[in-house]
Amino acid sequence: MHVDIKDIFTQSHAALTRHGAEDWIAEEVASAIAAAESHGNKICGLYYLESYCQQLVSRRVSGSAAPEVSHPRPGVVAVDAQFGFAQAAFSRGLEPAVQAVRENGIATLAIAHAHTCTSLGYFTEQIARRGFMAIGATNATPAVAPPGGRLKAIGTNPFAFSVPDGAGGIAMQFDFSTSAVARGKITMAQAAGQPIPEGWAVDADGQPTTDPDAALAGSLASMGGYKGWGLGLMVELLAAGLTGSLNSVDIAPLKAPEGGPHDIGQTYILIDPSFSPDFADRFRRLAEVVSADENGRLPGADRQPMQTVEVDDAVWRQVLDLSGNPL
Repeated sequence: MHVDIKDIFTQSHAALTRHGAEDWIAEEVASAIAAAESHGNKICGLYYLESYCQQLVSRRVSGSAAPEVSHPRPGVVAVDAQFGFAQAAFSRGLEPAVQAVRENGIATLAIAHAHTCTSLGYFTEQIARRGFMAIGATNATPAVAPPGGRLKAIGTNPFAFSVPDGAGGIAMQFDFSTSAVARGKITMAQAAGQPIPEGWAVDADGQPTTDPDAALAGSLASMGGYKGWGLGLMVELLAAGLTGSLNSVDIAPLKAPEGGPHDIGQTYILIDPSFSPDFADRFRRLAEVVSADENGRLPGADRQPMQTVEVDDAVWRQVLDLSGNPL
């Protein structure tokens, strides 16, 4: 069925508060869910709502945690999420981080001990809309083995990069995992009974596989082999090393209803491009070269949110059940 994004926000908010989240926290998380759906990012949208609600009840995530903001250095803003939602922690740290980058030209926003943030681009985009370049990094449950190996050592470990257009919009943005694919795409293929492309994963013996069951029992592959592996290790240190949160190998499955808190870290680097008088010209030149190619485009440059999206009937029934508004 087709559902208005406003209804996705309203029902998600109702579901979260019904299961124990404070109103302002539910608003932050529901906004992220609605934004993901508006851009067709289903893995980071309603796909996670049931898990959020289950984990609020089991206390894997706190629905009332008050994030603690500190300034260990002039250019560093640290937020302890207190095992609450990453969206709430980011909202408390964003304005202090913006003030820090205005004063220093570059700043770090480090979020510790948080629930999974799902879409990193959702956060780097908010920074870019305030006029700053943004790099984001986070880790996840162990899923990726070293090239040639078979033992999961790091998570899918995504990173995101957003560039402002100087007018409150986004000139360029990308957000992707350092694994060949997000784990959620394999679980979706498993649910649909479909094979996966070769190169996405290896089985428990380290051999390439197209079977989603074997892939989930084995490990994901890094994108681009050793290049993606190196980027994944970089993200691991930014996310876990700089925040004091868990390494991927110690993070329990994200969607398990019960268990310990996720305890995941996110690090955002904010850069004020205005210190370089040539930044806009250099970006414009790059954009000209890319646009001169008939099939070329800058990632995220033409991205427009949808106001109405397709939602699977069964998924929407589940959303309404969670919100207390069954069909």
